[in-house]
Amino acid sequence: MRMLDLIIKKRDNLELSKEEINFIIKAYTEKKIPDYQMSSLLMAIYFNGMTDRESTYLALAMKESGDSFDLSAIKGIKVDKHSTGGVGDKVTLVLGPLMAACGAKFAKMSGRGLGHTGGTLDKLESIKGYNLELSEEEFVNQVNEIGIAVIGQSGDIAPADKLLYALRDVTGTVPSIPLIASSIMSKKLASGADVVVLDVKVGSGAFMESIEEARKLASLMVNIGTLAGMKVYAVITSMDEPLGYKIGNTLEVIETIDALNGKGPKDLMEVTFKIGELLLEASGIAKGDDAIKLMKEKIENKEALNKLIKLVKAQGGDVSYIKDYDNFPKAKNIIPFKALKDGYIEAMDTEKIGIAAMVLGAGRERKDDIIDFTVGLDFKKKIGDYVKKDDVVCYLHANLIGVDESLKLLEEAIKIGNKKRKHILIKEIIK
Repeated sequence: MRMLDLIIKKRDNLELSKEEINFIIKAYTEKKIPDYQMSSLLMAIYFNGMTDRESTYLALAMKESGDSFDLSAIKGIKVDKHSTGGVGDKVTLVLGPLMAACGAKFAKMSGRGLGHTGGTLDKLESIKGYNLELSEEEFVNQVNEIGIAVIGQSGDIAPADKLLYALRDVTGTVPSIPLIASSIMSKKLASGADVVVLDVKVGSGAFMESIEEARKLASLMVNIGTLAGMKVYAVITSMDEPLGYKIGNTLEVIETIDALNGKGPKDLMEVTFKIGELLLEASGIAKGDDAIKLMKEKIENKEALNKLIKLVKAQGGDVSYIKDYDNFPKAKNIIPFKALKDGYIEAMDTEKIGIAAMVLGAGRERKDDIIDFTVGLDFKKKIGDYVKKDDVVCYLHANLIGVDESLKLLEEAIKIGNKKRKHILIKEIIK
């Protein structure tokens, strides 16, 4: 088998077989295929696409290139969710304890934030002492004991995906739906979960800016999971404004605690309940209105909040932060961003809002950047709200850097006009 022949085959828009894709991934991981040939193949895929079958073979080949988690020792249905990345997206922090309280096993390996989107691990690390690293045995035991564990990726999960992504990043082939879907699903297939719900973001703060792109990506990932024998659903949700009101690591943990105390923002709870409903249905625990009722009960009786406390305690975190979030360190300065004129907030450029939080220190532009957990944005108004000139739209929680740039970005990001627009959050569900 020669790589040149496979490049030509894909250039001519023919379907690669499972054996051919396995050969490509194994040989490239072992450095037997040079970058220039793999770049050529990636560009052919970028222009010609892949069939669902090819994408599934690619995801499985990347999964097989490294470690997989064996969660068979966990009693019950293992559930997981994945977000394609958003601003203010703290759904995992609310959903995980809620699913554990409802009787599902929430076994989650999360990632860090990069660019304008936030990462679950960074938010958890804002809780003093929280340990992101557990052995596979510790991970399994903890999920069996309290129903939940949230850690960073350990071991060598899908190393071929890391190599391919680095090459895609410098060859202009990142925005390829088959390559994006295979990349995400290679890690989900290695995670060991029985059921996964994918939260595919669409809009100004998402990687998929159109509903057509988001639908293609969501459908392909569901098909890959199904063909690989996993139960996968997808929810397409809007990222045309931040999710919830708070952006930034400590601020988002505080909003999580409020949510589990029954005071969560409407949009955050809508997404959480929809994903939770799908996970509970797929797990055979409850469905439809019964699933929603069960989740609301677990919030009202504080069982979900207690699961968060148990999670933090089990992984070495200081639970006093959860019991009283005034214990969190705070930014030195709170600076208002005010409306420049009267009118309705018609639109938000959520990517710019995410960058406005990042330049304060809430996120990373490069992987080795240091995060300031205390900084971020706390919105008071969102799409559809009426404001008068000089009303506070949001507060900047800031320390030493980025204030002027952040204020300028917010001025560019928030459009005020005469029309009251309704923000539709959940666009589609794909099973």
